[in-house]
Amino acid sequence: MSVRLVVTINAAPGKGAELATAMKARCEECMKEPGAEQFEIFQSVLNPDKFALLERWSSQAALDTHAKLNQTRPPLPEGLRLGAGEREDYEYSRTR
Repeated sequence: MSVRLVVTINAAPGKGAELATAMKARCEECMKEPGAEQFEIFQSVLNPDKFALLERWSSQAALDTHAKLNQTRPPLPEGLRLGAGEREDYEYSRTR
């Protein structure tokens, strides 16, 4: 069963464009991982410093592997994000 993550991320004030650029590269990297079905960042139209990261992994094991790999990646440039973000996990079950 696929696992869906929805992560809300806030950029530091005025840093939305820079964070979007950094996240684009990160999304491309993560989509190459085994089990990655979706890893996309969306920037708010109303607040360019607010983002939603949508992830979908083929299984919990794929997500766990991604989490371990994330620990080895260099962090995003300092000063782009406010906090760690807010994550919600969902079991993916298509409704239509």
